[in-house]
Amino acid sequence: MPGLDQTGPAGAGPMTGRGMGSCGGGMRRGFGCGRGQGRFAGRAYLSKTEEVEDLEDEAKTLEADLKALKERIAEVKGE
Repeated sequence: MPGLDQTGPAGAGPMTGRGMGSCGGGMRRGFGCGRGQGRFAGRAYLSKTEEVEDLEDEAKTLEADLKALKERIAEVKGE
């Protein structure tokens, strides 16, 4: 959150970002945004190029999260 003033990205309000700050617990899991705004509501201010880059970054993060989850499942199963 720029300036720690609770305005969120581009002044869109709290819980509209990627969940990386204190509002999101420092984790990238804030998809619901907590205010009925939906997963992609905070991207309205981006250009198409920026939105594509943001979506690609999020896809990479989700793929990494999925890989980590699958590794943990295998570890717990003892494989």
